[in-house]
Amino acid sequence: MDICLGFKKINKNNYQKFINKKNELMSERFKLVDFSDRIIFVPHCMRNTKMCKAKDEGSYYICMQCKKCKIADIFLLSKELGYKNFYIMKGGKAIQNILKKEKPKAVIGIACFFEGAQAIKMTDKEKILVQFIPLLKDGCCDTDIDLEEAKKIIKLR
Repeated sequence: MDICLGFKKINKNNYQKFINKKNELMSERFKLVDFSDRIIFVPHCMRNTKMCKAKDEGSYYICMQCKKCKIADIFLLSKELGYKNFYIMKGGKAIQNILKKEKPKAVIGIACFFEGAQAIKMTDKEKILVQFIPLLKDGCCDTDIDLEEAKKIIKLR
């Protein structure tokens, strides 16, 4: 699978190397940021589309903790730890507006390869620390992540 990052095409293995390098470069500084200065962005495609009770807020959804998908687990953990905010995003374009409005010091992003690459470029421009969690199964609906790995990253201190 080829992925376009800027004007340079890279394959999945190179993309994962890029993500791992970014995560590694930022992880020590990321750990120093209080949870209250962090935001989590989750893609709407992780929702269980047949059972989700999330509230539609225009460019994002609000998790109603129906526990029909892994988003509820991530949302509840973020609230327990005191994260600044949590968004279930419909698309990557709205992230920029949220970043400007909320001014987080750090972001955790969960996304497919294309959206993740775009978000990393965006956070780099805004000088926001980021930890990226790639989807295990991507597509446009009912996607998946490694929940235990996501929890480790969310709890980074």
